[in-house]
Amino acid sequence: MSKIHASEALKPFRVLDLSRVRAGPNCVRVLSDFGADVIRIEPPKGVDPNEAMFAANRTGGDFQNLNRNKRSLTLNLKKPGALEIFMKLVETADVVVENWRPDVKRKLGLDYETLAKVNPRIILASISGYGQTGPYANRPGFDQIMQGMGGLMSVTGFPESGPVRAGLAVADMSAGLYSAIGILVALVERERSGKGQWVQTSLLHSQISMMDFQVARYLNEGDVPGQAGNDHPTSSPMGLFTANDGVFNIGASGRGNWIRLCNMLGHPEWIEHPDFDSEKKRVTNRKKISELLEVEFAKNTVDYWVTELNDAGVPAGPVYTVPQVVEDAQVKHLGVVADVPAPDQPTRRYITQPMTLSRTPAEVATQAPGWGEHTDEVLGELGLSDAEIAGLHERGVV
Repeated sequence: MSKIHASEALKPFRVLDLSRVRAGPNCVRVLSDFGADVIRIEPPKGVDPNEAMFAANRTGGDFQNLNRNKRSLTLNLKKPGALEIFMKLVETADVVVENWRPDVKRKLGLDYETLAKVNPRIILASISGYGQTGPYANRPGFDQIMQGMGGLMSVTGFPESGPVRAGLAVADMSAGLYSAIGILVALVERERSGKGQWVQTSLLHSQISMMDFQVARYLNEGDVPGQAGNDHPTSSPMGLFTANDGVFNIGASGRGNWIRLCNMLGHPEWIEHPDFDSEKKRVTNRKKISELLEVEFAKNTVDYWVTELNDAGVPAGPVYTVPQVVEDAQVKHLGVVADVPAPDQPTRRYITQPMTLSRTPAEVATQAPGWGEHTDEVLGELGLSDAEIAGLHERGVV
């Protein structure tokens, strides 16, 4: 089997993926979808007591979606001879990605300083819960813990509900994306300096970064954000409203949208109403505005209002279930879902990369690999003979 290159964009680069669960695989997925030769390095079956959490269900949608376009090499890094094989791979690689706790890589001898002695051009990307140093550095980190510590749960939900987690892994996914950005910056910088470097991201820092204007409001204005339910915390009318057959979102923030909304509904007198003639007043009098709008929106359907509002230049959209999302006409037009067949396997469906490049687009070219599917292939590329590879299997190294 030839190497997997889903795109020409990152074809020259080799990535060694030591990561598990979500943040790391999400980071590496960006690189693999844009054509990097990604080798997913994982322990042989039965070695890791937590393997059921991140590796056992190879055919499941989550594993497949995170690990498409990758090759798989099994390697027990605690066995004699395994570290030498890994360092041979480092000699050929551009990037190593890991999301162990900080002390693990040092115990294994896979810290940045050691890798750089083998290959000064290597880029090590480390994703952790709390960072590589500091009082919490060696704590285990999970997405929901970071949603709480990073402030997200304090601004999610309704004031009467108490803290609420977001319905997706915000800290994990953002840490993976920030790590991918850091890797790409390091690769560009290496073209000038000729040297690799250590890229570090944490779930905690990433989650706080995703809070963006909520934290910035506090830092600069002393405004402590709270839970606003389905309303926008600083704009009105902007949130969830009810038609006669369901709910939909509108985003009439700013004076221009407010004017268009009022005119479309046939109420130009609202524009200069003394309670509504500024954004600040519209936020203060949100409840009064919402009551007026609900009377109007109850007169017709979601589809009607979404069409009328958008035609008038006021942002609006339905509130979909996941099945409705993938069936939407614009979603289909954007190619958000890719169907990938494979020999002797069912066709699987994947979420594509949300950025499009005109000459070297990302692609989902292959399904996720079987456990150790490419072990012999990769070892052969390193120059090991069939007898040497067989010996590694016998000793449980691979």
